[in-house]
Amino acid sequence: MRKSAIVTLLVAAVAALQLSSVAMTEKVSPALAKTLQTAQNASKAKKWAECLSNLRTADGTAGKTAYDAFIINELTAFCALSSNDVATATAAMQTNLASPFAANKVAQRTRDLAKIYFNARNYVKTVEIGRGAIKSGYADADTFLVVAQSYYQQNDYKNAREFTGSWVRDLEKRGQRPKENAIQIYVTSCMRLKDEACTAAGFEKLVTYYPDPAGWANLMQSLFATRNDVAAFNAYRLATEVGAMRTGDDYTEMAQRALENGLPGEAQSALEAGFARKAFTDKRDIDRNTRLLATAKERAAADRVGLAKADKEAAAGNSGDVDLRVGQAYMSYGQYAAAVTAIQRGIAKGNVTDPAEAQMVLGIAQLRAGNKSEANKAFRAVKGDADTRRVAKLWSLRAQ
Repeated sequence: MRKSAIVTLLVAAVAALQLSSVAMTEKVSPALAKTLQTAQNASKAKKWAECLSNLRTADGTAGKTAYDAFIINELTAFCALSSNDVATATAAMQTNLASPFAANKVAQRTRDLAKIYFNARNYVKTVEIGRGAIKSGYADADTFLVVAQSYYQQNDYKNAREFTGSWVRDLEKRGQRPKENAIQIYVTSCMRLKDEACTAAGFEKLVTYYPDPAGWANLMQSLFATRNDVAAFNAYRLATEVGAMRTGDDYTEMAQRALENGLPGEAQSALEAGFARKAFTDKRDIDRNTRLLATAKERAAADRVGLAKADKEAAAGNSGDVDLRVGQAYMSYGQYAAAVTAIQRGIAKGNVTDPAEAQMVLGIAQLRAGNKSEANKAFRAVKGDADTRRVAKLWSLRAQ
């Protein structure tokens, strides 16, 4: 713990400490004035032990007034912190919190005290002082943060989760952006408690407010493993879009799912992205995915040639599922306007096998076409099981 960092927390107090000798002799008892002046001079010379020695002498003087005691504690806190004597400093600070001479500084000093206890790794006192500041309305964001961190440092993950969860929700209600490290404490506490629902919700908060590939990747892993094929495949689609594919196996799995769904163009894109990122490192994996890519390219070439004809036949037919397959094919080749048209046509027929999938794919196509508001409408229309709804919600975050 650096002295400069500690002393900085007492900036407000320092102003009170730097008293002129005239001001001091006017306000403190004459019997203590000389001793306190000597202590102050020692503090200016950074002679901390001498400062504290003089203050102990002053404190033992009979007949000192309440103001004398206040000044003694002020200087004691400053000199003790400067010499890394946290116990002496915090005792003096807490005593002065109740002094009428500190009435207009209680809020700031309470916040400072919580931070000093935290820096001293006294997590129990940090929580006590910090929660007192919160209850009294004195707390700022740093106060909340040191309380949350103190719970976590004590391995009290349940209170860390409850405290940060409540804090984050309160900020959201006020329309404020939660701090990233607050959400991270929430997520890691959930993980420590093996609370999967809470962990997933935490990662959703992270990608909502602080989207990055690592956050998305953590969120995607559970969805990749879902037994719902529609949810899993569209999770892979989202992962490729946000840079959250972690391994070569992720690219291989997506490509195989795309081929099984009759979307060779999407399989080709996934594998080409994997090779571009050098995701395949083992020779056997490289050879295997090279063969898979060749198959995807061959099928995609044939698919492209017949796509216009398939579109006409789908439009003339009665099956919404055929329109949906055509729309996804257009989407895999980057023809998003045509994809939207085909998918909407299929939905309008009213007989698609999986309406949730249709709305999900429509949302993706609209998003890629640059129509965010329409994309969000489609994602909000997705029903189905919990995993499907989660994937749609995550896509809607992408569309914000």
